[in-house]
Amino acid sequence: MAAAEYNASAITVLEGLEHVRKRPGMYIGGTGSDGFHHLLWEIIDNSVDEAMEGHATTVTVTLHADGRSASVQDNGRGIPVDIHPVHKKPALEIILCTLYSGGKFDGKSYRTSAGLHGVGSSVVNALSEELTATVKRGGYEHRQTYRRGKPTGPLVRGTEARGTGTTIRFRPDPEIFGALAFDADTVRERIEVTAYIHKGLRILLKDEIKGETFEYKFDGGLRDYLTLLCKKDDRKPIHAEPFVVDKEVTSLPGTDKESVVRVQCVMAWTDGTREKFASFANGVPNPNGGTHEVGARDAVTRAVRTYIDTHELQPRGLVLTAEDIREGVVCITSVFVAEPQFQGQTKEKLNNPEVRAVVEQAIRPALEGWLHQNRTVADTIVARVVQAARARLASKNAEEAVRRKSPVNNRLTLPGKLSDCSSSDVAQTELFIVEGDSAGGSAKQGRDREFQAILPLRGKVLNTEAESLATVMKNEELSNVVCALGCGIGKETDLSRLRYGRVILLMDADSDGHHIATLLLTFFYRHMPQLIDAGHVFLAQPPLYRIDVGQQTWWAADEAARERVIKKLPPRSTPEITRFKGLGEMPPKTLYETTLDPRKRRLLRVVIPAGERTATDQVMADLMGKDSKPRFREIMERMSTVEVLDV
Repeated sequence: MAAAEYNASAITVLEGLEHVRKRPGMYIGGTGSDGFHHLLWEIIDNSVDEAMEGHATTVTVTLHADGRSASVQDNGRGIPVDIHPVHKKPALEIILCTLYSGGKFDGKSYRTSAGLHGVGSSVVNALSEELTATVKRGGYEHRQTYRRGKPTGPLVRGTEARGTGTTIRFRPDPEIFGALAFDADTVRERIEVTAYIHKGLRILLKDEIKGETFEYKFDGGLRDYLTLLCKKDDRKPIHAEPFVVDKEVTSLPGTDKESVVRVQCVMAWTDGTREKFASFANGVPNPNGGTHEVGARDAVTRAVRTYIDTHELQPRGLVLTAEDIREGVVCITSVFVAEPQFQGQTKEKLNNPEVRAVVEQAIRPALEGWLHQNRTVADTIVARVVQAARARLASKNAEEAVRRKSPVNNRLTLPGKLSDCSSSDVAQTELFIVEGDSAGGSAKQGRDREFQAILPLRGKVLNTEAESLATVMKNEELSNVVCALGCGIGKETDLSRLRYGRVILLMDADSDGHHIATLLLTFFYRHMPQLIDAGHVFLAQPPLYRIDVGQQTWWAADEAARERVIKKLPPRSTPEITRFKGLGEMPPKTLYETTLDPRKRRLLRVVIPAGERTATDQVMADLMGKDSKPRFREIMERMSTVEVLDV
């Protein structure tokens, strides 16, 4: 069937525009660095859409010398410039000045695309101090300039020009984004991934500030990207050739929503201890995954189980879990869907419910066939899976053995809320005692499961300064702490049974968090002092503030640290300051990078200096004892030094 002609009549208008400048976060996720760069991603995606349809071969991205403006050029068909039959304006002006307009609604001009709402180009225009569109089409060069979403003049037809294509140059509005500038490394990383996803597409990046030009073109496509991911994570595949599938599957057959979904997948099992899934929809990265990623996980698990069952490779007495099967897998899944349902305009997650089954249907049979055809590789993978299962079982047995030795708690299970680690090496393991289930959830998602365990506590624990051991052990939260540590309490404390080399108190960086940490320190000091004496107790240092200026980010643990950062900033810079209400609202990735990652975090070891135990006893008694007079005296003596009261 002949392709529909791409002209003004192909442009559908859904209406709208001023709301963008008043509520930019609704369209680009925020006005920080991510939102600033999202404007560029929108324009790049439009040019890549032309390449996806076979109309463009090269996309050129230029970061101009001022650092704040960028342009994207492609050799596609060029945005239509003729007069729209209904709205009586050039199609180019309608696309750039009207929300919900474009050529991607009817499915004729574009079969699949990154854009789905028709807002990308108009949002970029609305949030730009100035935008210039240059279109080569019909033998001429056409140009129109806009300021904050409105044309400064009519569309002008210029000189004769060969070829076709579109160039969009824009400068984000400082009224919206302050002094932010484009970061070449961020742009380069995004462009590189795009070139991997679109096999054979040539993308040029010109950095006028440094006078450098980079070219990206990967004929190996996702295969090359798999190699890169393994190299970045220092993983080695356990088989020479990866599994590859590129297939079109009909979605919702026999219904009025029937469509064809293209599924591309490349995967390999590696010597890594974690699974890694990277997912893309219509060429756009989906960092939060989605239904296509779930489908890929399902396919891997079911295909390997089928192979094991067919060849009777199931070890006797050993249960293989889905996590065992996927341990060490690196899997890249890319789908092209006619009507993608993304979570938000920033497209971080794909929500199409039918895509899960489509992806599973495309990958699972192909993976089963690949395993049967490559028995040596398949048997190596099965051996890898069995090894993972046995390691998991050995870790579990070791935990059971430790629990049975505990003189205080002879329960056969660890605390229900404890998320344990895989390793049993006390020299490496860490227990994070976390304030609240919400923060515990973020910590569980962000931690390294190999050596970091998480135990969330509910509310403020018992003040044990003047309490007996019997009373302490009746407290559920503290009893769970003792059970998790496994070394006993009081005179029965035996550090040879300790299950974690570091016991880290992770609380919010506010007054409530400090109070909870103090209550726990009181507990350890009075009832398990051996832990402190041996240097096993630490205080985590989570940030209370995030300070963003341009592409740079600083973290501050308190107001004083925040002010020190602000004083060091360049003159006239406008910092964007975010105060975390608690660890629970911090994304798991951010929590890991700032607080959990051993390479970047700061920990304070709790120590009692030599010769100061008597003084420490007195401080504990004064601040935590039942007599309130010493605390009142302390408050009155120090109140003049307080500048900000955190309540």
